[in-house]
Amino acid sequence: MEYRLVDRLPTVEEFVEVTRAVGWTDAYDPTAIPASLAASLHAVVAVEGDRVIGLGRLIGDGAIYYYLQDLAVRPERQRRGVGAAIVRRLEEWVAGRASSRTFVGLFAAGDSVSLYRSFGYAVHDDMTGMFRVGPWRG
Repeated sequence: MEYRLVDRLPTVEEFVEVTRAVGWTDAYDPTAIPASLAASLHAVVAVEGDRVIGLGRLIGDGAIYYYLQDLAVRPERQRRGVGAAIVRRLEEWVAGRASSRTFVGLFAAGDSVSLYRSFGYAVHDDMTGMFRVGPWRG
């Protein structure tokens, strides 16, 4: 398998295809995807031929807080180093902008936990990751 990493946002169509391939079918409101991608600080896609096989992006304030978001690799290309290559490229981008106390966070699920641990990410006893998903009322 020959792939290349490209520093760019995925298109909405690429994002939907890859995230659906990994089973995130109901994870996103389709109408919110364009604005969400546009608000990314940086993104990387893994391209094989003319097909995106993986993606990941960074969100945050661009100064102190960064979050690895939406790291996904098509199931038939997983466990071949694609996800690790995307994480490495995103971390390189952060490293070029980071201060001595820059925070990089993420949410990990399932088999991805071991990938992130291999990069030094850990659960900290004094912090609890929390989140809320709507419904939201104005």
